[in-house]
Order: sequence, then structure tokens, then C-alpha cells
Amino acid sequence: MVRRTAPLPGHRPGHGRRADRHRDRPRPALGPGAGRGPRAQPERTVPPVPRLDARHLPAAAGRRTDTCRHVLRRYRVTSTPVSTPPDGTATAGPAASAPVTLDTSGSRLYAQTDGLREAGPATRVRLPGGLTAWSVTRGEVAKLLLTHPHISKDARKSWPGYRPGSHPWLASWVDVVSMFTSDGDDHKRLRSLVGKAFTPRRIEAMRPAVEAVVTGLLDELEAAAPGGNPVVDLRARFSYPVPTRVICDLFGVPAGQRPEMLRVIDAVLDTSATAEQAMATRRDLFAAMHHLIGSKRDGPAEDMTGLLLAAHEEDGDQLSEEELVSTLILMIGAGSETAVSLIDHAVEAMLTHPGQLATVLADPGRWDDVIEESLRLHPPIMHLPLRYATADIDLGEGVTLRAGDLVLIAFGAHGRDPDLHDRRDAFDIDREDKQHLAFGHGVHFCLGAPLARLEGRIALPALFERFPGLSLACEPGDLRPQPSFIGNDYRELPVRLRGAGDPAPEAAAG
Repeated sequence: MVRRTAPLPGHRPGHGRRADRHRDRPRPALGPGAGRGPRAQPERTVPPVPRLDARHLPAAAGRRTDTCRHVLRRYRVTSTPVSTPPDGTATAGPAASAPVTLDTSGSRLYAQTDGLREAGPATRVRLPGGLTAWSVTRGEVAKLLLTHPHISKDARKSWPGYRPGSHPWLASWVDVVSMFTSDGDDHKRLRSLVGKAFTPRRIEAMRPAVEAVVTGLLDELEAAAPGGNPVVDLRARFSYPVPTRVICDLFGVPAGQRPEMLRVIDAVLDTSATAEQAMATRRDLFAAMHHLIGSKRDGPAEDMTGLLLAAHEEDGDQLSEEELVSTLILMIGAGSETAVSLIDHAVEAMLTHPGQLATVLADPGRWDDVIEESLRLHPPIMHLPLRYATADIDLGEGVTLRAGDLVLIAFGAHGRDPDLHDRRDAFDIDREDKQHLAFGHGVHFCLGAPLARLEGRIALPALFERFPGLSLACEPGDLRPQPSFIGNDYRELPVRLRGAGDPAPEAAAG
């Protein structure tokens, strides 16, 4: 475990904390030339961040200081509003110029977040369309801000100059009204409408349905290669349809509507899309949800969509039409993408760590360790748009978030923070420090986390039991990432279902 010490008396937050521990360690690259993982070589280094003391910070009348006691370091919070340009341009901190452009291809997620973490407690980044935000990649700071009273999820109330549709690539993330984009009472109201379907008891009751989906997909896989051992895209044939079928069944999405709905949900994660493509995706996404709602209006339905529709028609103040559509987008999208990534990365990790796979096969109770370690090392979400500072927040090291600044939490960076995890780049099911933020933290913690874990617990052991000779059909470094700095998954996962000495199914049966 990493040894932690409390701050010395009079110690300014952040000063010397990382420079002392990592003085001789090469700094990872920040820019587009950086590699995806630990094997990649950085093309340039990040210059050291200037260390500023209190006299260098801009003065503001009437500042007050709040102490957050649940973290080791202290952060000063000021309630004085500061004028922020309506485009969300952050203006404070030692790196007020030259924000880092986030890589939209997904090929450098880990190396780029490593570089951002080294640069400071928050680092200015440029988003598609020219917006500037603060990227938060240090685990300790991320957890603080995720529960901070002066960090909001509501663009309408907390983003100065916000206009719906003004930033096309953000439209599907910001121009919606759901618990994902709400605070306070609105968040509680919207979350309560779907929360009852995701209690531990309700999730456990879904086990037979998940098992049936998994068994059916494994049967289809076996039938796809009856007498040979061809290369199969496991993501397309197994990892992806397990959670998407489960969530579509839960929300009663008719079979004929599923391909289009899932297509546009996948497209939302593509950060390499043009502005025109992003707006087309949003239009198609809303059209798909309205199509689903329309198919439920003709008669009562006992699925989640029908229940939400009934709540809307009974009391529009409880759930408006816009909130109904936005909630469906959130739940069907988030209810599938996270589990797909979890299964993909857990399978890849097991196939590249045969010793740990042998341990798990000998003790099936260890699959929980596989799941949590996969979520730590390869989280389904990296940067998740978007949050907004509602007051000045001093993070130390000369970095101050100003009221109205945009904040982009790097959930996936927490699991690879060297201050929180020893041998952070190593997959190790025996490690004790498996803590992660894969499902968030605080009141916005992912409602579907128990379902994603259940799907992993059922799908993974069943897959390796059915195909004990399963192997990757390419080098791990050749797996192509999704084009996204939001999601974290592969485009495909090519495997061979059987080892060299494994008999074909009909031979084994005979």
C-alpha cells in the first residue's frame, strides 16, 4: 500500500507533494504524440508547473475559506463570483495559456492523463469546438470535487452564457434534462423515478434473465464455428450483446428498434465526429427515443419505459416530456456501455495473464477481484462531460477554478494515480488497492453499477467455462481503441474460441 502522511503544519497544499516523490521520473507527454498505455514512449515532456504562493494569487474581496476534512490536503473555497467568458474559457492558474488539446482518437488515453496529472491538480484542456475546461486527473482532487458544494452538473444554472445547441459535440451530454444534468431536489426527484428498479434486491432478481442471455449468446458462438476455429469478434458476438440485450429487455425496447437505437447511442461516445455528425447523432437519438415512447402509448406496459411514461402522463410536474426522453437516453446508454467495456477488458486481461486466470478458474470466488481490478486499470469512462464551478475553488499549486469555469473529471485516471496505487500499471487480482472511480462518486454514483457487476460475474466465468481454450487472435498492442476520450473500450476483440488441442463441439459430444 502507498504510505500517506498528513500535511505538515503550515504546509501549502500541493507544494512539494509530487515533485519530491517523482523528482527523477520522466514526465509523460501531454499532446497528441503520447501513447495509450505504459508501453508507449512520450514524444515530449511537460515543463514543470510554477509554484505560486499566496501573494501571487489574484486578490478578491470578501473571500472565505472552507476546509474539506475528508481529504489529506486542504483546498480554499471562495464564494466571490468571477466574470467568466460565455464560451467557458478558463482564465486562472499558472497554465492560463496553451491548453492541451485532448486526443479524440482514444489511442492515447492513459499517457495523456498521466501527463495532465503531472502538470497540476487541474490542467486546462481544449475540447472539440474550441471550448476550454479544467481536466482533473488526480484521484484525491477528483473525489473532492465530485462531492463539492460549489461544483454543479446543471449547465442552465451554472454555465454563464449557456445556449442549447451552441456546442454540437456536447449536445447529447449537456442539452438534456435528466438526473445526469441536475442538482439538488431535481436530481433527487429524477433519480427516485428509476432508482427503485436498481435496488440490490431487484438487481439480484434479474440474475435468471442475465444467465439466459449469456447462455443463448454462448450457444450462438458455438454454432458459429461448428467444425473449425475461425477468428471471432468477441465484442460483437458476446461482450456487446450481453448488456445491451439485458437493458433493452428491462426498458421494453422492441426488437425492430434496437439496431438503430444502439447505433446512435454508440455514436454519442465518438469524440472524433464533426459538428454536423454530432448534431445528426443527437437528432437520431431523440427520434429513436420518441419512437420508443410512441410504441408504448397504445397500451399499458410493465417495463421501465412504460412505468416512466405512466409517471409522466399522471403528473407532468413529476416528469416532463423532456425529462422522460432524457432519462431514457441516460439509462439505456449508460446501462450498456459500461458493462461492455468491463467484459472486454476483463477478457483481455485474463488472456494476457494466464497465471491469474488459472487462479480464478481454481477459485471462482475470485471473479469479483478480476472485475474490480479491471475497473481500476481499464475503467469504462475516462473524461465525462461536464461540470461547472459555482464559486472560486483554490486547488493549490497556483491553480484556481473560477466561478463559471467548465470542469472535466477524469474518472478513469483515479485507478492509475501513483499516489494511490502501487505498481499502478500492473494488472494484479491480489492487490489490496483496487479503489477506483469507474462508477463515479457521491450523489451521482452510477445507478446501474450493481447491474454491470452482475453481468460481469455471470458472463466471464460462463465464457471461460464454455471455451477453456479461448485466446486472443492478435497482439494486445494491436487492439484498436474506440475513437473517444469519454468512453474506453476496443472497437473489436478478435479471439479464437478453442486451443490447438481442443476438440470441436460435435467431436467432444461423440
